[in-house]
Amino acid sequence: MATSTDASPPTAVLMEQILYEIKRVVVGQDRFLERVMVAMLAQGHLLVEGVPGLAKTLTVKTLAATVQGAFKRIQFTPDLVPADLIGTRMYNQRTGEFSTTLGPVFTHLLLADEINRAPAKVQSALLEVMQERQVTIAGETHKVPAPFLVMATQNPIETEGTYALPEAQVDRFMMKVLIDYPSEEEEFVIAERALAPPVQVAAVATTEQLAQLQAAVRTVYVDPSLLQYAVRLVAATRNPANYGLKDLTDAFACGASPRATIALAEGAQALALMRGRNYVLFDDLKDLAHDVLRHRITLSYEALADGKNVDTLISQILIRLPAPAQSADITAREARRA
Repeated sequence: MATSTDASPPTAVLMEQILYEIKRVVVGQDRFLERVMVAMLAQGHLLVEGVPGLAKTLTVKTLAATVQGAFKRIQFTPDLVPADLIGTRMYNQRTGEFSTTLGPVFTHLLLADEINRAPAKVQSALLEVMQERQVTIAGETHKVPAPFLVMATQNPIETEGTYALPEAQVDRFMMKVLIDYPSEEEEFVIAERALAPPVQVAAVATTEQLAQLQAAVRTVYVDPSLLQYAVRLVAATRNPANYGLKDLTDAFACGASPRATIALAEGAQALALMRGRNYVLFDDLKDLAHDVLRHRITLSYEALADGKNVDTLISQILIRLPAPAQSADITAREARRA
């Protein structure tokens, strides 16, 4: 990851150290690691789709160790109930009083493994905590620790015994990331490390420092022309004809919500900071577009029958939607602001 003088050295160095420690354990998956960091810095949540054995659990667990945060993993199964996630009220026969037992969502990094194997009422139990960073048990509100990140995984191969995530639940995730098998070279290194003694991960940051990084993300400048482009990009998934994409009108049954626009802007801020800048570029938005939009768009029956997929249609919109009329001297202007 490149650094520059645009980002304050402590911020850039700290992010470099966190990524370095993770990569001492996790081989390859650079794009996935970058998206995990973007979600963490932008205070979003991540939906990950990939076959088993691609280091999803290891990545989040290692990240928690590097920032000295608490990590918990929930294996979603059909017999899970909401109380298994958020907690419940327990009656003490000895004292005759009720006490609250908090569930595993009270952590810094939560891995919801195979989230689509639990019924909708269990999946929906995450709605409040993902959006409000709190849960309500018996009318009493409990705040989860900060920072808080939910990373949910889905297995794209097995569909028997799974439940589709409700649209309201899916929209809470900032990004949906697809991960694939490693290359031969990467798999060789994975096997080598598996045969060697385990790597001891160093704690290079604290949750307080991570909170400072999150605050720094909010100061990254987003040019109005880029924000307008994000609005147009998301709106083009709802009404393609309004943006010169009339041939795509019948492809979308449901477009992305305004949360997609917010996620694009906030994600671009985090990505810019990771790349050593205190301002967002057009490339930052384009780089995140597929991950932010793919789970928020529902294709029509006609599009599915024609064999079209979401990522291909998003690529078409990105190619054909006019680029923002961004000022050529944005870098100079930001240098003066700094």
